[in-house]
Amino acid sequence: MGSIDVKLKVSVGVFASKSLATPNEAQSTLSPDDRLDAATAEIRATVSGEVLELLRSVTPTFFEHVVLDVLHSLGYGANRAALQRVGGSGDGGIDGIISLDKLGLEKVYIQAKRWQNVVGRPEIQAFFGALAGQRANKGVFITTSAFSPQAIQYATSVEKIVLVDGLKLAELMLDHGVGVSVRHIQIPKIDSDYFEEGGV
Repeated sequence: MGSIDVKLKVSVGVFASKSLATPNEAQSTLSPDDRLDAATAEIRATVSGEVLELLRSVTPTFFEHVVLDVLHSLGYGANRAALQRVGGSGDGGIDGIISLDKLGLEKVYIQAKRWQNVVGRPEIQAFFGALAGQRANKGVFITTSAFSPQAIQYATSVEKIVLVDGLKLAELMLDHGVGVSVRHIQIPKIDSDYFEEGGV
């Protein structure tokens, strides 16, 4: 018997049942597995949107904690204690620091912006200046909104900055189980070995 992991909140559980029980005409030609995949993708898109809305409503301090949790779930830092929040007044444009090794010799600096507006090139340039002030070689700029083409072009040109927009952040949270729960659905499947009469 196989299983499939579906990341969703309880509020969308009813939606999942309706999607599987009442396929429309376009879905009627699809196999049950294809309909399940389609329903799972739609649930994922719904939850991703809900996650992004929640991120935009939390406090800046909590958002910085979320960002560190996501980066830790991606494997950054030997342990959670290796990820330090430093945001606040006078933070010098740095909201978090990740020590990549136990001695803290290699670090990644983080800027976390809980914004509604598009992040432009000036903000990325300011972050680059903050990295230069720390003599840092690696930086991650994460926002709940999006980046302008000019911001993306500038980050690409300096190479040391990675940009993560709101959509990507929500996807990472779903992929790595940060702020979401997982429901396991048991999918029955024929055990062909059991029905091999020659093996009896």
